[in-house]
Amino acid sequence: MADVARAAGVSSMTVSRALRRDAAVNEETRAAILDAAERLGYVFDATAASLRARRTDFIAATIPSINNANFADTVRGLTDGLAARGYQVLLGYTNYDMAEEERLVEQLLRRRPEAIVVTGGRHTARTRTLLAKAGIPVVETWDLPDEPIGSVVGFSNADAVEAMVDRFVAAGFRRIAFLGGDAARDTRGTDRRRGFLRAMAKHGLDAARLIAGGTPPISMREGAAAMAALLDRLPDTELVICVSDLAAFGALTECQRRGLAVPETIAIAGFGDYDIAGISVPTLTTIDPFPREIGRRAAELILGLLDGTVTGPRIVAIMPQLRPGGSALLPDADGAGRANAETAQKSPSAP
Repeated sequence: MADVARAAGVSSMTVSRALRRDAAVNEETRAAILDAAERLGYVFDATAASLRARRTDFIAATIPSINNANFADTVRGLTDGLAARGYQVLLGYTNYDMAEEERLVEQLLRRRPEAIVVTGGRHTARTRTLLAKAGIPVVETWDLPDEPIGSVVGFSNADAVEAMVDRFVAAGFRRIAFLGGDAARDTRGTDRRRGFLRAMAKHGLDAARLIAGGTPPISMREGAAAMAALLDRLPDTELVICVSDLAAFGALTECQRRGLAVPETIAIAGFGDYDIAGISVPTLTTIDPFPREIGRRAAELILGLLDGTVTGPRIVAIMPQLRPGGSALLPDADGAGRANAETAQKSPSAP
């Protein structure tokens, strides 16, 4: 800062005020200072400034994976929602590991964020304690936990899949399998599996067609391998519901590899409404959890909590939507029964 001051012919205090957009510095002087800073490659020390102001102007967030399009969309919604107020997002990813989440939460809280957003509603006991005692807004996302730590923006993964099964049973499907959601690390996948089991029991159907998908996040390759195991063991399966669209796309390719027509011989459904769901052949029937909306609503909630327009924790429920595609046919709106494959191909993915 002293170097910038010498180059601009002003005091270090004037440089500090100019960089903080203090009204006491006129625009001509500020322009000269900014020009000098640019020429010298000076970067303002925000850490020192935050110590003085007791503000860091960043929001911490944890997500399970950095290469998952749904979580990327949530971060995008969060970032866009906070940007207008000058907040930045400091991101960490847990790799679906609650112990790693605990470590990350502790590290992030040491940097004194203004608020913290975490994915999911299940954490280690220590993580819950750290978050509960942080003294800042806490928002849990992608879930509706029974005992929220603070605020929540999310939905019930179990309820979403249960509603999907209800629709398929109403359409006439009976021999239904579920692929994935078997690993304790993927709590949302486990909840989706639980929703499947709950729905099948409610309808009095055999819920034993459960196929392990491997360690989360389940890839297309693992989805294909799981589908192969299902077809070898239970070739009479009518429909397989997959824990994610990536697993569903892998399952679809395995069927194509074996020359099995989808949905005429076996139907496939996914979860997540990824881009791949709309461009696969056939398109995937899936559930849209509105990931960007989760991020946007979390940002909106945080800003309200920070400026005092929102008082106390809030629960914001997101309503996932079933998006029919060509891979698993559902009744038309008038309840006329299963649509035919030709119609499904012509109308791949209505909202």
